[in-house]
Amino acid sequence: MDFYNTIEQAASTEFKDRGSRFIGFAYPVASAEDFKKYLQALKKEHAKAVHHCFAYRIGIDGNNFRSSDDGEPSGTAGKPILGQIDSKGITDTSIIVVRYFGGTLLGVPGLINAYKTTAALVLQVVPIVQKPVLKKYRLHFDYTNMNDVMIILKQYQCVIFKQEAQLFCDLEVGIPAARLQEIHYKLEGLHNVEIAQLL
Repeated sequence: MDFYNTIEQAASTEFKDRGSRFIGFAYPVASAEDFKKYLQALKKEHAKAVHHCFAYRIGIDGNNFRSSDDGEPSGTAGKPILGQIDSKGITDTSIIVVRYFGGTLLGVPGLINAYKTTAALVLQVVPIVQKPVLKKYRLHFDYTNMNDVMIILKQYQCVIFKQEAQLFCDLEVGIPAARLQEIHYKLEGLHNVEIAQLL
């Protein structure tokens, strides 16, 4: 897998059913910590809401996900929200649905429909983008090579995570998986550049 789909910006939308208001928020997230910040902020902003249900999926292996019904009947909120994220085939994405109760019980089918619809609506208003899968590497080289290394990294849209530059330079970079061999070849063509893969 060389590419994955995700969102890059936040979005929100609203759905109403028999007096209840469901407000959906989509956020790009890289970690569970990122997600928690958004959830805490929404709980403050919507303190009078009865439920803050959510789902997220992070990473490209598909194993890092979570969903919560936040007091709604089991399986009526978190799962339908996660189902919408998965139906779009996206990751590094979270959706939080805030519910203001309108006085009429919706029942299990009504709740599933409301949370599913709210999640689907918010994913309709946020653009889905394709990003390259990045492999992490550490580069170690003489400072005199800095310019040549930077030209290669920029040319292939590599991402620099960490940079330490003194007499010798150490970079932690993300290299697009699809261009790995070419970039390796170019970097190895430079004098005294050490390349090591990070887990």
